[in-house]
Amino acid sequence: MRSRRQPSLTLRTTFAFALVAMLTVAGAGLYLYVSIERTVMQRSDHAVLARLDHFRKLLRYDLTLDKLESSPQLFENMLDSEEDIFIIGEPGKLPVISVNPSRAPLPQVPVVSQDQALSDADLRSGMSLEGVPLRAASVQALSGNTEVHLLAAHVMVKEMAMLASFRQRIYVAMTLAFAIAALLGYLLLRRGLRPLRRMAAHAADITPATLDSHRGSRLDSHDTPVELHQLSDAFNAMLDRLADGYQRLMQFSADLAHEIRTPVGSLMGHCQVALRQTRSVDEYQALLASNLEELERISRLVESILFLARADEAQAVLERQPLNLEDELQRVAGYFEGLAEERQLHIQNSGGGTLNADPILLRRALSNLVANAIRYADAGSEILVHVDSHDGEWLIQVENQGPVLAPSALTRLFDRFYRGDASRHQRSDSNGLGLAIVAAIMHLHGGRVTVAQPVAARIRFTLVFPA
Repeated sequence: MRSRRQPSLTLRTTFAFALVAMLTVAGAGLYLYVSIERTVMQRSDHAVLARLDHFRKLLRYDLTLDKLESSPQLFENMLDSEEDIFIIGEPGKLPVISVNPSRAPLPQVPVVSQDQALSDADLRSGMSLEGVPLRAASVQALSGNTEVHLLAAHVMVKEMAMLASFRQRIYVAMTLAFAIAALLGYLLLRRGLRPLRRMAAHAADITPATLDSHRGSRLDSHDTPVELHQLSDAFNAMLDRLADGYQRLMQFSADLAHEIRTPVGSLMGHCQVALRQTRSVDEYQALLASNLEELERISRLVESILFLARADEAQAVLERQPLNLEDELQRVAGYFEGLAEERQLHIQNSGGGTLNADPILLRRALSNLVANAIRYADAGSEILVHVDSHDGEWLIQVENQGPVLAPSALTRLFDRFYRGDASRHQRSDSNGLGLAIVAAIMHLHGGRVTVAQPVAARIRFTLVFPA
């Protein structure tokens, strides 16, 4: 199944930016709408209560029911608009004055006594026939000695129309805010992401042939935003590592072809010579023994390469266990004792302790260092193998007397197939992978291997294990 394509970062950010702008405008509009609605309702309530209080005083001091009944038009003219409702009458009788142009049904309203002050709590809500809300209140008044009930209400037609118009404007403002923010956000993001597009185009043009930093494959961070400097630097560092790894791979491939070509060529030459004429049994046996020696060398080479490949891919599983380093040194020294005596060398062990490591890999690393020392030490000299602990680390040092190496050669001793001088190429028992295997073993243990020349003509390898 094809994976669903994810939306672009520009579109997602633009949508989020526009949505935030729209919600901000909506929040501000909602706050203003609620504030205006509350103000309008309060003004309407105060108008109803003020009208009741005004007419209550008029009936008490100036107007009488008879005068109102004889001039109802005069009373209607005293009202503000057609949305105002006012009813005056004696309890239990027909109203003397009844102004209700819209014939809106009135809610049940408690009557406030003559001596009680009016408040917002005395108002009741209702609904007109058109579904428009209204607010009503009722109060008791005295006209002469006659008890009169006054009921005032206001149908909020104009108020609701004003609020509806304000809502429409809020909706329009939200839509405009979303559209404008989306447009501006898209343009700004396209412009802001231009350096990323340049990086992508630059990365697409990189090939193995242009990995070399001298060929202009690195990003220039001078014209990139500050936020992308870290990405640019990390990208360039990655290219440096790839270039170094690719160069090492090319060198490794060339060295591997050279190392295999020599024994294969030797085998082919021996076979071609043997096939030119009939040979005796002894000659065939000598030929087979020589070929077997070359095949064993190829086998050791392949085994070493496979080990390094597994170590690079972290496929080697360590089986750590406590090891007595004094016993391990004695084991390795005993194994190489005969070979050392052939070259008149003496292996001297010192120090000891307990190290938690893989026994097979430790012995292989130590054996490679001792074998390297025997191979290149001056005849009649001494090989020192010493164990020490320092700053929470275990140090196993192998030191011998031998040819002086240049500092540039020291840094490359752990490269695969590297040999420090021409004499190393002449040694058929070395495939140039021993020290590389030592470095891989130390990497698996979380340690490291170092090399130094403490004095002229002496070289010291140090295995550093974490405690």
